[in-house]
Amino acid sequence: MTEKAALGEPGRRIKTDQPHTARIWNYWLGGKDNYEVDQRAGDEIRRLHPGIGDYAQADRKFLGRAVRHLAGEQGVRQFLDIGTGLPTADNTHQVAQRVAPESRIVYVDNDPIVLAHAAALLDSTPEGRTDYLDDDLRNVDSILEQAARTLDFSEPVALMLLGVVIFIEDDEEAYRIVRRYMDRLPKGSFLVLSHTITRPDMPDVDAAVAFWNEHGTPKLTQRTPGAVARFFDGLELLEPGVVSCNHWRPDDSAERERPEVAMFGGVGRKN
Repeated sequence: MTEKAALGEPGRRIKTDQPHTARIWNYWLGGKDNYEVDQRAGDEIRRLHPGIGDYAQADRKFLGRAVRHLAGEQGVRQFLDIGTGLPTADNTHQVAQRVAPESRIVYVDNDPIVLAHAAALLDSTPEGRTDYLDDDLRNVDSILEQAARTLDFSEPVALMLLGVVIFIEDDEEAYRIVRRYMDRLPKGSFLVLSHTITRPDMPDVDAAVAFWNEHGTPKLTQRTPGAVARFFDGLELLEPGVVSCNHWRPDDSAERERPEVAMFGGVGRKN
């Protein structure tokens, strides 16, 4: 079953003359929902940081492994995915519903490009349910109120925040927003979060981010691995903790041996 959100007229807000995060990410992942301006910016960022495509892929695979684990071993049947991004292969609902067809997923994004493609996120198994909300991460009360049409907040929910809190510049505001969501979710819920990092041995990442913040939109904030781990304060971190996304429970030894990428992630349980 699907819930058709009021998708409005996103085309009026889409700017095709300025590179945009969701479209560049789509370009790096091999998608077709991008423009020449995004491709040029993506190529320049890749020149500054040749591994950028690897960490886009690593983040996507991290999503798949985390969702499979939560839907499988942890028995989670509800997912609130905020900062959805453009639909690609193996979106959250597809991964979860392959494990448990009755899974319910609510996607949230306020990007007009994502909104224009939201119908692709509303394909669900007959047993499950999906919905899409056009809203901003900061609007905690609004998002939870709307999501309650689809999700039962008396049961555990996995909050998915992949590559989205990077757009909250102020550290304390970012931590406060994540805590507000987790405070409202019941015991047994999970936080799945990934974040671009800054570290002395990865100076090319800093150069790529600086280029992006000068030319693209929206601007993003890097944080140290320790600062990313702080988002999980008060939660039980699942092994192996907050690590490079390609090192979070990799599927094979070859992936485990690959160099770290500048996208770190983790999964934490609320007890």
